[in-house]
Amino acid sequence: MKSVRLFLLTLATPLLGAEEVKRPNIVFCFADDWGRYASCYAQIDGRPSLNQVIKTPNIDRMASEGALFRHAFVTAPSCTPCRSSLLSGQYFFRTHLGAILNGAKWDAAIPSYPLLLRDAGYHIGKSFKVWSPGTPADAPYGGQKYAYQKSGGRFNNFSENATAMVKAGATFAAAKAELLGEVRGNFQAFLDDRKGTQPFCYWFGPTLTHRAYEKHSGVALWKIDPDALKGKLPAFLPDVPEVRADVADYMGESQAWDAGVGVLIAELERRGELDNTIFVISGDHGMPGVPRGKCNLVDHGTNVALIVRGPGIKAGRTIDDFVNLMDLAPTFLEIGGVAPPSVMTGRSIVPLLKSVQAGQVDATRTWVITGRERHVGSAREGNLPYPHRALRTKSFLYIRNFAPDRWPMGSPRFTSRADLPAFAQIEQSTYAVFADMDASPTKAWVVHHFDDPQYKWIYDLSFGQRPGEELYDLAQDPDQINNVAALPAYATVRKQMSDQLLGTLKEVGDPRVGPSPVKFELPPFTQPGK
Repeated sequence: MKSVRLFLLTLATPLLGAEEVKRPNIVFCFADDWGRYASCYAQIDGRPSLNQVIKTPNIDRMASEGALFRHAFVTAPSCTPCRSSLLSGQYFFRTHLGAILNGAKWDAAIPSYPLLLRDAGYHIGKSFKVWSPGTPADAPYGGQKYAYQKSGGRFNNFSENATAMVKAGATFAAAKAELLGEVRGNFQAFLDDRKGTQPFCYWFGPTLTHRAYEKHSGVALWKIDPDALKGKLPAFLPDVPEVRADVADYMGESQAWDAGVGVLIAELERRGELDNTIFVISGDHGMPGVPRGKCNLVDHGTNVALIVRGPGIKAGRTIDDFVNLMDLAPTFLEIGGVAPPSVMTGRSIVPLLKSVQAGQVDATRTWVITGRERHVGSAREGNLPYPHRALRTKSFLYIRNFAPDRWPMGSPRFTSRADLPAFAQIEQSTYAVFADMDASPTKAWVVHHFDDPQYKWIYDLSFGQRPGEELYDLAQDPDQINNVAALPAYATVRKQMSDQLLGTLKEVGDPRVGPSPVKFELPPFTQPGK
């Protein structure tokens, strides 16, 4: 515990006495499907990007007053396994039924950091989404006992509710203020419930960046011009009006998310608590409803924002170390003076936060492993998963697809244009086709151009079957489009990364490569209707 105490002496202000320090509060802002979209990232993208258009002043402030992580990744680009991993501090595939979305159930034998902090004297609570589905609801956060949202939950559907209020005669400023007032009321109720100067741990988890959004709300509410996105989309997103408008709507929800974060910052400042609070901002995976985003192991699906501000953290640093979000559980525990359980495979980032160095701080943090098994149960016949794992380094991304005969985004459900579902059906129903990609205008546009010579390659890249191995040279191919795994020039790199990936998976007990390598194809993971 000596290292914990030294960290607290560095970060906690003021000291309570010669033998005791005040433990920092922890506020974790975690948006559903947010990805890595904030204007503070524009300066490090190194090329045209959506971050040159989006405006996130509150998130940017936390980055300028704290540390911005360039290489933060989720363990799984699907909400439930990602959150299971984050709460448990372990790889998603070690969380039993928490490793899948449909049919998920939390195993109470797995320690979760919020309950461990509660047992150590922290006041804990959450607003909106933490972990789902499963019973009892939000079990790893102690159930609904710790939920604070009596002031309302309309912020979760910001664009829909704000649009309805504007149509009813309100100004957007008034509608926005009313919805943010619910965020403030929930947070105030949580803070008012603590005992005296008890340290607190709060999870703010709105779902507004999850599909669906009010169509054209990006321009109508936030004045985001879709044409400002021209030339800034990744190469695998068609740079056409329909897609730019859809992305603008997503960016509008991201700006609303930033406004919600600002409410929490302001309330902490009003109470004099901000400077003794570890304030963390992130999201559970990449952009939903678009090619190569959510449910994919390329960066567009797994690389997320991570910003940490707090006492003793040198401001204005960009950190290049590779961080997996499962690292946050042992980090929060160490900050709270609790020894992380030995079962946790995550590594605390406290040393990175304590350092005054920018760039690469820890020479060993040069890679992460990500993966996925099953998202939507009915995406493939027999509720089969799409098992794949990936190793990401600074220079390369290697992906192992364990069942290349299966469809990565789910079964096509059509064979020709004659039986292709209508555009509106694909736009509105995730299950119309390729059920592992959320319904959206972008999805509908790409599917309806499946036989267009100009865009067929995007359709094939997004929905087509994939080879057993993929390798992307990031210096030459930052959008990760050109698979070079079969090229002789990359044979050595491919083998090295394959060996490292499979060797590490075996070390950490991944059942996909263990003595029962078909575990996720068997009950209870593939029970009918799950």
